[in-house]
Amino acid sequence: MTIQTTVLTRTFSYSGLTLPDPGKSLSPEEVRDIYAATYPELISASIEGPEKKGNNLVYTFKKGVGTKG
Repeated sequence: MTIQTTVLTRTFSYSGLTLPDPGKSLSPEEVRDIYAATYPELISASIEGPEKKGNNLVYTFKKGVGTKG
């Protein structure tokens, strides 16, 4: 019996977009902070996952739901 290993690639998902991993050494929180420069609503987003999809580990950014006032 042979053991086969597969390298899983981290990706990040937000609002239907697939965002590449900017650095393997970064935590998901640090990745969220980097992408918050482009998508400001990510500042308060929660992180779900990872979920294995094929050869990817997908982390999903979910917008924080709140009320104004």
